[in-house]
Amino acid sequence: MMRMRRALLSVSDKTGLIPFAHGLRGLGVEVMSTGGTARALRGANLAVTDVAEVTGFPEMLDGRVKTLHPRIHGGLLGIRGNPEHERQMAAQGIVPIDLVAINLYPFEAVTAKENVSLAEAIENIDIGGPAMIRSAAKNFAAVAVIVDPADYGPVLEELQRNSGALALATRFALARKAFAHTARYDALIAAFLESGELASDGTWRANRGRR
Repeated sequence: MMRMRRALLSVSDKTGLIPFAHGLRGLGVEVMSTGGTARALRGANLAVTDVAEVTGFPEMLDGRVKTLHPRIHGGLLGIRGNPEHERQMAAQGIVPIDLVAINLYPFEAVTAKENVSLAEAIENIDIGGPAMIRSAAKNFAAVAVIVDPADYGPVLEELQRNSGALALATRFALARKAFAHTARYDALIAAFLESGELASDGTWRANRGRR
């Protein structure tokens, strides 16, 4: 089993975040993060590397673009032990990312509100989060992906038992859960967009009886 050395934490729901990050740091894992998650970690006196330091680009477009970068997705998707992947990663300054903990913008909660606007719903469609989840889950052979704060405790316990490593079976189970999570998220977005009509003047009209 490979030891986890580098993690990326980027969460909307910060439940359990601080104890999990403390546990990772206690195992010598470097923690990277974005925006509000990084601020929360620093507020708890945890060392954290901003994703912008890794990518060389600031978060931009009101946070719409921050993790969509080869140094993030290359770090997640690169096949460990593949000489050509490792050569290309080294040439581009891409360092492997071994664990990601991500939960998505609260689209379901926002669109459950009465008379939510289309603009508010659209701004709560997460792009970078699902992309990172899918990249990490695709490469579960080397990367652990966590989408549910309830998994922080069991994952941390296994890491502590195994000197910072996770079993392949654990990574596969997490990947399966991650793909189910993004599938449900996309289904919620599709269902919301089907629940109303966009007029030619840009006005959004929710169908009567939409929940």
